[in-house]
Amino acid sequence: MKQKYLLAIDAGTGSIRAVIFDADGNQISVAQQEWTHLEEAGVPNSMSFDFAKNWELTCACIREAIKQAAIAAEDIAALSATSMREGIVLYDAEDNELWGVANVDARASKEVKYLKSEFPGIEEEFYAQSGQTFALGALPRLLWLKNNRPKIYNKVAKISMIGDWILAKLSGKIAVDPSNAGTTGIFSLASRKWESSMASKIGIKDDIFPDVLETGTVLGFVSEKASRETGLSSLTQVVMGGGDVQLGSAGLGVVKEGDVAVLGGSFWQQVVNIKSSLKPPKDMGIRVNPHVIKGLSQAEGITFFSGLVMRWFRDAFCEIEKQEASSRNCDVYAILEEKAKEVPVGSYDILPIFSDAMKYGKWYHAAPSFLNLGLDADKYNRISMFRSLEENAAIVSSINLEKIEAFSGIKIDAIVFAGGASKGALWSQIVADVTGCSVKIPKVTEATALGAAMAAGVGVKIYKSLEDAAEKLVVWEKEYQPNLKNKKVYDALKIKWQKAYEVQLKLVDDNITTSMWKAPGL
Repeated sequence: MKQKYLLAIDAGTGSIRAVIFDADGNQISVAQQEWTHLEEAGVPNSMSFDFAKNWELTCACIREAIKQAAIAAEDIAALSATSMREGIVLYDAEDNELWGVANVDARASKEVKYLKSEFPGIEEEFYAQSGQTFALGALPRLLWLKNNRPKIYNKVAKISMIGDWILAKLSGKIAVDPSNAGTTGIFSLASRKWESSMASKIGIKDDIFPDVLETGTVLGFVSEKASRETGLSSLTQVVMGGGDVQLGSAGLGVVKEGDVAVLGGSFWQQVVNIKSSLKPPKDMGIRVNPHVIKGLSQAEGITFFSGLVMRWFRDAFCEIEKQEASSRNCDVYAILEEKAKEVPVGSYDILPIFSDAMKYGKWYHAAPSFLNLGLDADKYNRISMFRSLEENAAIVSSINLEKIEAFSGIKIDAIVFAGGASKGALWSQIVADVTGCSVKIPKVTEATALGAAMAAGVGVKIYKSLEDAAEKLVVWEKEYQPNLKNKKVYDALKIKWQKAYEVQLKLVDDNITTSMWKAPGL
C-alpha cells in the first residue's frame, strides 16, 4: 500500500512553517519563512496581519516542503493548520479579507477602559463563561474598528482565527474550531459554541460568527485555485485544526483529564486538562481555554517572555560563550548550562525580576532587573545570573500550576516539558526540583506541527481520534525525578521572590520604573 503523508501548516508569531509527516509521525520535511507583523501608522501598540504578503509566504513554504520531501503532491492525504491564538481575520460578505491583527495587538486600550467603566462587572460576567479577559480578546478590537475604521467595520460579515484563514484560503470554507476561537472571549467553555449575546450586549455585530467545527472535521478538498497557488493536489482533504498550544498539547500526548504540560518557548505556558463543565476561578487569576479534545478545557498559566529574556541575556552578556560555541560547533545554551551546573542550587539568592506569575484580571509586569547581586565576582557573574533565570522561569511556572491546582482540585505529580527550553538537561532538572514533579521530555521536537498533522490524520481516518493518534505517535526521550532537598531551597526562594516582585510592582505604580508589559486598559 502506498505511503500516505500529512501536511501541517503552523502560523506562529514569528514565522510560518509547512511540515510534512508520514502516517507514523516521522517528520519528512519542513520549510519555514519568517514574517513580521508591523505597527499600523499612527496606531500605538498595534500589530497588523498582512494577509496578502503572508499568503505568498504560506504558498512558498508549502511548495518548498513538497519539493524537499520529494513526494508527489497527491500523496498528501490531508492537511490541517494551527496558529498563534488571539490573532483574528475579518471578512466581507464575499469572503474577502478586510482586516487582520496578530496575537498581542494591544491597540484597544481605550476600548477596554470604556467597557470596564460603562458596563461594570461585564468582564467578570464574560470571563465566567469564556475563561478570557478583555486583555487580548476580540471584543475590544472590534469596538476599536467600529470607532476608528467605520467603513471597514460596516463591511464585516465574518470573523475567524489566523489558522482558519489559511484553511479557508485552501478550501474556500470559513469556519473555526473551539480551541482557537475560544481565545476571542466571545465563546462558551461549556457549550463550545460562540456566545453572540456578548457582542450584542456591547453594541457589536452579533451575526458575524461562522460555523464551529471540532478539530479533525473535514472542511473539503483543496480548491483548484489554491492548488495552482500552492502546488497541492485538489485530491488532498482540508481538515479543521486548532490553537497552537492546544494542538501542541495533543502532539505531546496531553489529551486526558489531569494531564499537564509546561511549554517552554518564547513565552512559557503551563497547561492542565480539566472538564469543560468546570467553571473558571472567581479571582480571574488564570486563563481557561477550550482544548482540541471534546469535553475538555485547559487551565492555562502564562509566563511572559521567558525564552526571549534568555535570548536577550545571551546576546547582551555571553559573547565569550558564543565564541566558544562557534569553535566547538555546539549550541551556546549547552555551554552556559555546562558552566551553570557548578553554581549552587538557588544561584546565591539572585532574584530575577521579569515575568510576574499570572494575574489575568489585572496583568502587568515590573521593570526587568536582577536583585540581590553581590560584589564577589566569583559568585555574582553571568553564569550565576544565567542559572537564576532558568530557576526563575521554573519558579513562576510552579506558582501558576499551584493556582490551577487550587481551583481545579487536580493534584499534579507529573509534567510533560517541551519546547526549546526542554533541550536543556539542567533546565529540565530544575523544573523537576522546583515543582517536586517527575518531568517527561518527549522525543518530538515539532509538537505543534505534529498535533496539526494528527488532526489531519483524524479527518481522513488514519487515526480514530486525537487520543488514538497521541497513543500511537508520542514517544518519550527522558524522564527527570525531583531532588526534594533542592525543592526546599527553591520553596524558600519562591517566597522571597514573590515578596520582592510586589515591591518592584509598586515602583511601576509610582512611575519610577517602566513595566515590561501592561495589558490594554491598565
